[in-house]
Amino acid sequence: MSQTAKLGTFLQSTGNSLTGKQITSQFGLKNPREAIRQLRQDGVCIYANEATLAKGGKTTTYRVGRPTKAMVAAAYAASGSELFA
Repeated sequence: MSQTAKLGTFLQSTGNSLTGKQITSQFGLKNPREAIRQLRQDGVCIYANEATLAKGGKTTTYRVGRPTKAMVAAAYAASGSELFA
């Protein structure tokens, strides 16, 4: 199982949020954004939320969520499907 697949399994099974640094340290992925992009391309609904760190800095946290009806409709429209037309 690839490191990206392990990340996807972790996010889906726990429901926890992870920052890019946490993804790098826990899964050994040097480019967390690329891993998230790949998981999204594979159909995993991952949300990116801005968070404030204890020292006041900003970071992005990633978590798995449930897509809204509008998101599903937009995906069908972008793929050229006429299901929601």
